[in-house]
Order: sequence, then C-alpha cells, then structure tokens
Amino acid sequence: MTAHVQRHRFDFCAAGHRLHAERLTPRRATPGPTLIFLHEGLGSIGQWGAFPAQLCALTGLLGLVYERWGYGRSEGLTGPRPDDYLEREAQNSLPEVLAACSVTDPPILFGHSDGASIALLFAAFYPEKTRGVISEAGHVFVEEVCLAGIRIAHTAYEQGDLQTGLRRHHGDNTERMFRGWSEVWLRPGRHAWNMEAELRRIVCPTLVIQGQDDEYGTRAQVDAIAVGVSDPAEILWLPSCGHSPHHQAREAVLDAAGRFINDMR
Repeated sequence: MTAHVQRHRFDFCAAGHRLHAERLTPRRATPGPTLIFLHEGLGSIGQWGAFPAQLCALTGLLGLVYERWGYGRSEGLTGPRPDDYLEREAQNSLPEVLAACSVTDPPILFGHSDGASIALLFAAFYPEKTRGVISEAGHVFVEEVCLAGIRIAHTAYEQGDLQTGLRRHHGDNTERMFRGWSEVWLRPGRHAWNMEAELRRIVCPTLVIQGQDDEYGTRAQVDAIAVGVSDPAEILWLPSCGHSPHHQAREAVLDAAGRFINDMR
C-alpha cells in the first residue's frame, strides 16, 4: 500500500526553530483535509513506520508527518522542557507548522500519546481550524500507571537497550530529548496536571483509540475524553494491545480510522 504514496522529506522553520518533516502524497489523491500526524513523547517520523503512508493511501488524502523541536532531525533542545510543553505545542507551535507547510484548510489530526494530547488541545484552542481528531493512547490527566511506566522507561534508558534504539532515530538529540520528556513527567507536582476542562471546547468529530494493556494509561483516559468533548466520540478499545495500537493492532486501527475519516467527507 505504501508504494502508492510519494514521500518528500524537507526542513522548514516554525516557532523559531528548524523542524524536519515528510509530506505524503497518494498517487490517487482525492480532495479533502490533510492528515497531520503528531508523534509520541519519544517519537519521530521513522518510529511511525509505514502507518501514515498506509492511512493516506487508504483514504486518498495528503499527509504531513513532522518532528517537533528536539526530536529526530529537527533542531535540538537547548534546555529543559517547561511544564506546559504540551499546551505550548498546541497553542503556539502547531499553528505555525501548518502555516509554514501551506496547510490552509482545517486538517484531521492523528496524534499518538503526547501527540494525541497536543491534537486534543489544538482542537480545543482552535475549534474552527480542526476538521477532526483521532486520539491514540492520549492522556488528559496523570495516572500512577503513567508515572510508573515512565520510571520503567527511565531505567531501560539508563540500563537497557532503549537508549540505543532511540539513538537510531534521534541521533545527537537523543539525550536531551529523553531527559526533556522524562523529567517533566517525573517532576514533583506533575500528578496535578489535568486538561479535562479544555475538552468541552472540542466540537469536531473525535475518535478515541487505546489498547487495553496500555503501559501508560487506563480506560479512564478514554472515558474522560469521550465524556468531555462536546459531540459524541467514537471509541476503539483494543484487547491484548499496548501503548502503540498503530503497530500492535494496525489493521484494526487502519479500518477504524479510515471509516471515521470517510464518514466526515
């Protein structure tokens, strides 16, 4: 399926930083909103694998996958991330990314983990600029299972193979990228972070995807999003699936996301 999608890598500037992106163009492209893919807290273009191209080929829509500041081939961080880094990405950075990449019509946002939280926040801050949101493994408040998962990841980074695996995708950005992510979530008082109040401002169609065995969140995250948004949300709850449904249950996610997108057209 990915053979039917043309890929173009490029650098651009947004929010004062050089960022790296990939534009996806199906050979049989059809009119409609652009799909914007927002990666997880340790993610990059490469870590998405073939999924973005597969969803673009399935729907016929253009796609944009980009690496946020500090990730992958984008410009590296110069200091610690602020506590409100998700809100800043949604409110300040993402609008500039869309403008710099000539995405002028309201897009459909597909976000994974941190990317899902950013997608939901963008839809809340800019309801008129959002066609739809697909939230995969998103978090809208802090659970102990999330903090425990981050502590496990921290140990794996220090003592296991996680650092080596991340370095393949993030190169010289790896150390600051990982510390910037883990240190925010493990700071004292982080358990008080909560974005549920913003959800009521989301008026676009929303699809919520999560694995039953997610290492960073429980069904409570799904229910909070579904109850919080203004319009009824669709839910894809996946048994025997962890934190990355687009890898671990790819066909189910492609099917649900494809139907969700086509229902909006």
